[in-house]
Amino acid sequence: MKQTAVIVEDLWKCYRLGNMDAGNLKQEIQDWWGKYILKKNNKLTDRVIDENDLAGTPEIKDFWALQDINFEVHQGEVFGIIGKNGAGKSTLLKLLSRISRPTRGVIRGNGSVASLLEVGTGFHEELSGRENIFLNGNILGMSNREIRRKFDDIIDFSGVGKFIDTPVKRYSSGMYVRLAFAVAAHLNPDILVVDEVLSVGDTEFQEKCVAKMHDIALSQGCTIVYVSHNIPSVLDLCNRALLLKQGRMAAIGPSRQVVNTYFELLGKHNFFRSWEKHTDAPGNELIRLRRVELKPELLEGEATIDVRTPLHIHFEFSNFSPGIRLSVGIHLFTRQGECIFDVPSPSDILAEGNYEGTCTIPGQFLNDGEYYISIIFIKNTNEQIFYLEKCLAFEVADYRGDIQWKGKWMGSVRPHFPIQIVRKTNSIHA
Repeated sequence: MKQTAVIVEDLWKCYRLGNMDAGNLKQEIQDWWGKYILKKNNKLTDRVIDENDLAGTPEIKDFWALQDINFEVHQGEVFGIIGKNGAGKSTLLKLLSRISRPTRGVIRGNGSVASLLEVGTGFHEELSGRENIFLNGNILGMSNREIRRKFDDIIDFSGVGKFIDTPVKRYSSGMYVRLAFAVAAHLNPDILVVDEVLSVGDTEFQEKCVAKMHDIALSQGCTIVYVSHNIPSVLDLCNRALLLKQGRMAAIGPSRQVVNTYFELLGKHNFFRSWEKHTDAPGNELIRLRRVELKPELLEGEATIDVRTPLHIHFEFSNFSPGIRLSVGIHLFTRQGECIFDVPSPSDILAEGNYEGTCTIPGQFLNDGEYYISIIFIKNTNEQIFYLEKCLAFEVADYRGDIQWKGKWMGSVRPHFPIQIVRKTNSIHA
């Protein structure tokens, strides 16, 4: 029987809206010291509050970020946590990492705990990559002897060996993240808490991260609690997962079943998304996605998408960085997170302005089932600058026509490749 590494019992976390520093250790010390001074001067009990004192003070309300959370994680297991933004995922990881304290409940851990909540925290831009390895390693709990022993492995994993004595302020964002993750990935904790580190870096490096996490879980017996919006990585890494919805447990169990529940919460059909204001549009200082739409080319008299229906994907975005070399990719996934294709646009230097693009999935290509589309923006052919997952979702219905096969078609694609059968001879004995 596997030993339990993490036990969470009746966990609740409350924040005070209008007093966002509540629960912060620094603020608690300041509050305590203020009360001490008032009491020392005999002003604490004599103080009378009138309505003028409260003028302009924001109303303080309780916000329960987590409610009634209960689960266990086994030793050597990679346990996933998923959910929409604001579901409570990061709050839960901060509690597991002992950065914040629960309002109520108990967390028990068997062994040392390390956290990868913000990759690169503790790096100093004026120091070289070599110096930052020792600085960051010390912050994460590694001794200098341990860092020296693992130094070559860290450099090899990061791929920034030629620039190891260059100040990290001259690194690209991708190099910075690779070095930071390489340091953190060579810790030897019993429990590793990870938040979205696989959403950074290029595709090749993300694959290395997945392989490294597999390795430390299997070969070192490290227990990993992993939060991500990247559903394929959750399915690849995690045997079990927890789904959070508005601070509560919506599902827990085998990761594929939990992912299915997640997609049901998101909604199976979403053909159109648009953002009128730049400030509301998803993206960053380089790119903002303004519109994305799925336009089915329905046959006359047909009201639903079936395997014959061509699907046109239309998107619009704003580019705020003149002269950027940009490529836009369309990713198509099954509902279970299996990638069907990754189609990129040609990489081209774009001036500042508004752009639109189109992509067509031909009819007689997809099998019946449920799918979602994600969109990615790539800078300089290999650096991800923005990724919007599950921006569109749709369902494809079955259609057989004159085909008499009644069973379920295998696979996620169902291309129409004609098979010609001709009679070779008149006699079966020839």
